[in-house]
Amino acid sequence: MSLQDPISNLLSSIKNAHSRNKDGLTVPSSSQKVELLKVFQKEGYIDSFKATESEKPELSIKLKYFKNKPVIKELKRVSKPGLREYVGKNEVPLIKGGLGMAVISTSKGLMTDKEAREAGLGGEVICSIF
Repeated sequence: MSLQDPISNLLSSIKNAHSRNKDGLTVPSSSQKVELLKVFQKEGYIDSFKATESEKPELSIKLKYFKNKPVIKELKRVSKPGLREYVGKNEVPLIKGGLGMAVISTSKGLMTDKEAREAGLGGEVICSIF
């Protein structure tokens, strides 16, 4: 697996694990991934995650299901290394009429689209999740 875009690899791994109804997965660790997973956990899209101490630092992620169906229905990388997507404070996207969530990288760190709107911040749209 190429690690040119670690966030895309994380999102793909989560989608693949959900499609195979796996309880969890393990991915290489990075500070970006930890911050993104904190947002996912706070918003209820994953059950939990923890850093495993080994030769190569890894993140062990426990996925969340509701009535044997994945909580995450759609997970999409928005801003990519070749084409960054930035939004102003008045252009923060509303995902699926507010039912979904966008993760925005702002000057105050990673936050949800709702938190960015409330704080009056724009930034790079990392991904959308529904």
